[in-house]
Amino acid sequence: MTLPPTHEVTQLLKAWGAGDAQALEKLTPLVYEQLHRVAQHYMAGQPSDHTLQTTALVNEVYLRLVDCEQVRWQDRAHFFAVSSQLMRRILVDCARSRGYQKRGGGLPNISLDDAPTVCNEPDQNLLALDDALTTLAAMDQRKSKVVELRFFGGLSVEEIATVLGVSTNTVLRDWSFARAWLLEQLGEEN
Repeated sequence: MTLPPTHEVTQLLKAWGAGDAQALEKLTPLVYEQLHRVAQHYMAGQPSDHTLQTTALVNEVYLRLVDCEQVRWQDRAHFFAVSSQLMRRILVDCARSRGYQKRGGGLPNISLDDAPTVCNEPDQNLLALDDALTTLAAMDQRKSKVVELRFFGGLSVEEIATVLGVSTNTVLRDWSFARAWLLEQLGEEN
């Protein structure tokens, strides 16, 4: 996959932010492939019967981005940072919705003896990660942002440093700390 020049994407983002609808039309094919690749990465960890498919996730992100008229796009990294936040929200909302439906979706409660127990691990893992990231954000917003941009956004260390306005060494330290902290919180071994 060849990425379009960063300056071309940045120029189109700024033009789109200024109200140029044609810029959005030119931008879409330039960023679609990377958005699809990032979405595919996340969807690979979802159960096979997951109702949201990769293309649908990208389309949902696109629809939400189009509605973001107040965003002043800084550059390509900023665009993918916002896109990664949207993907996280969409996936977490979907997992919570599935959990709600799994628990009856408002139907009357029945005893566990009368119903088989169903556990959907990928949904639970995503919800646990979201909860842990929320806790981390309360302790250290930047470290939480680094994880979100790297894990959900697929951004490189250099791109994250640009988005957050810090050095790459700071991003690496934050990533190392946050990763260890999250593994401990999620009960996984290093």
